[in-house]
Amino acid sequence: MTVRHAAEADALRQALVPPRGQAATVQGELIRAIEKLRDESQRNGNVNWDAGHVILAEYVRDTLLRSGLFDEPATEEIERDITRLLDAEHPEASDDPFDRLVDRAVEWAQAHPDPVPHEHNPALHR
Repeated sequence: MTVRHAAEADALRQALVPPRGQAATVQGELIRAIEKLRDESQRNGNVNWDAGHVILAEYVRDTLLRSGLFDEPATEEIERDITRLLDAEHPEASDDPFDRLVDRAVEWAQAHPDPVPHEHNPALHR
């Protein structure tokens, strides 16, 4: 699988994801969180997995699902993908769940074209 909204995801990444720390917008933080989870799983095999990764995964899940944008099959898919990524003992080697979540993050951003401020989470150090 590949990201269907790759160009849009790249544009969000370049415009809204800072080189370090949390993004100032929800749009940027969704992309940042998914890519942090991908990096930890695929590059590090989850050896550095900690509470920060759980915060990131739950943030993505909660932001997407609370929006009410997604139908039941998409909602179930988001839940499955996040549940899979939260299984830190078995790092996800495939891009598929990450790519699906990036697509959902782009769809969320398309539904919220104006910047939505992201509230800095002091408990998150990832």
